[in-house]
Amino acid sequence: MQKNNPKITNAWCFYDWANSVYSLVITSTIFPIYYSAVATNPETNATIVNFLGFELESSVLFSYAVSGAFLIIALLSPFLTSIADYSGRKKLFMQLFCYLGSLSCIGLFFFTRDTFTLSVILFVLASIGFSGSIVFYNAYLPEIATEDQFDKLSARGFSMGYIGSVLLLVFNLAMILKPEWFGIAADNKSFPPRIAFLTTGLWWFGFAQYSFYHLPGNVYNRKPKGSWVLNGFKELQKVWTQVQELPMLKRYLLAYFFYNMGVQTVMYVATIFGIEELNLADSALIVTILIIQLVAIAGAYAFAYLSGRFGNIRALIVAVIIWIGICIGAYFIRSEVDFYVLAAIVGSVMGGVQSLSRSTYSKLIPATTIDHASFFSFYDVTEKVSIVLGTLAYGLVAQLTGSMRNSILALIVFFVLGLIFLSIVRWKRAIGAEQKINVAS
Repeated sequence: MQKNNPKITNAWCFYDWANSVYSLVITSTIFPIYYSAVATNPETNATIVNFLGFELESSVLFSYAVSGAFLIIALLSPFLTSIADYSGRKKLFMQLFCYLGSLSCIGLFFFTRDTFTLSVILFVLASIGFSGSIVFYNAYLPEIATEDQFDKLSARGFSMGYIGSVLLLVFNLAMILKPEWFGIAADNKSFPPRIAFLTTGLWWFGFAQYSFYHLPGNVYNRKPKGSWVLNGFKELQKVWTQVQELPMLKRYLLAYFFYNMGVQTVMYVATIFGIEELNLADSALIVTILIIQLVAIAGAYAFAYLSGRFGNIRALIVAVIIWIGICIGAYFIRSEVDFYVLAAIVGSVMGGVQSLSRSTYSKLIPATTIDHASFFSFYDVTEKVSIVLGTLAYGLVAQLTGSMRNSILALIVFFVLGLIFLSIVRWKRAIGAEQKINVAS
C-alpha cells in the first residue's frame, strides 16, 4: 500500500472528527453537568450517591468510574492488539470498540435518577469503547504515512476532532438553552441533555463509517494460521522483546506515563472542579470548554511547528513546563475570569501535547515493524494506567482532604517526574537504536 495517500490519510483524520464528540460532550461538558445535577438530592442538596451498595460522594464516584474504565481497557489492550496484529484484523477490532462506545452513548438517553446505576455503567462502557478504538486508530499512523508527515498528520487529526466536536456541542447547547426552538417544553429540563447523549452516539457511529470504508483492513496482507489467541500471545512476546532493545523508547514511555497522568486527569475533572470548587454556572463552564477546544486547534499546529524547529522532545518539555504552571494557577483561581484565562492556556497546550505525544511514539517504533497495534498497545497501556492512577489519586486526595484544590496541586508531582524522564531521552541515540534493530530485522 502506498503511504501518504490523501484519501486514506483524510479518512484516518476523519475518525477524530467522529469520536471526539465523546470527549467533549460526554467527558468534559454536558454529561458531567447533567450527572452532577442528577446526583444532587433536590430536597437536601446532598451529593452522596448509592452505587452498587456503596455510599460515595458523586464527584469521587465520577473519578472512580473513569479509573475503572481505563483499568479494564489497560488489561485487555495488549492481548487484543496482538491478536489484531497476527490476524490482520485491526480495523475489525477498531469497529467493535467504536460500536460499543457509540451505542453506550445512545443508551445514556435513558439516564434519570431511576436509572443512575445503569447509566454510570453505560458511561464506563462508553469510555471503554472510546479508548479501545483509539489504540487501533493510533496504530494506523505509521502504516499510512511517512515519518516526515507524522507530526502534521497527528495535529490535523486532533484539529478535525476539535472542530467536529464543537459543531455538535453548539447544536446541543442551542437545544439546552433554547428548547422551544426545537419544540421542547421549557420545563422539561432533562430531555435536551439526554438528546445530546443520543446525538453524540449517532454522530460517532455515523461519521465513523467513512473512516471504516476507506481505511485498509489488512495493510500487510497477513494470512493467519492456527489459533488467533495463542499466536496473538506469541506476537505480544515478540514485540515485548523488541521493546527491551529500545532503551530510549522505554524512557519516553516513562516520561509519557507521568506527564500524561497530569494532563488527562485535568481534562477529566476540570468541569467537576468548576462546579464544586468555584460554583460556576453551567453557561460559564460551557464557555470555558469552547475556549479550550478552539484554542487547542491552533495549539496542535503550533507544537507541530515547534517540533519541526527544535525537535519533539524539546517541544514536549516546553508543554510540560506550561502544564506545571497551569496546576499552580488552578490552585489559586477564585473567579470566573481566572477560570477563562486558565482555560485558554490549557487549550494552547492540550492539543499540542496530545498530538505530539502520539507522533513522537510513532517515530520511536522501528521502521521495519509490522506489529504496530502491538507496539501501540504499550503506548495505550501506559496512557490508560496513567489515567487510572491519576484520577484515582485525584479522587483520594479530594476524599481525604475535602478539597479538590489539594488534588490539583498534587498533580504537579506527576508533571515534574515526566519532565525529569523527558530530559534523559536522547533523540539521536533513540533513532540509532531503531536503525540497529532495523538492520537486525
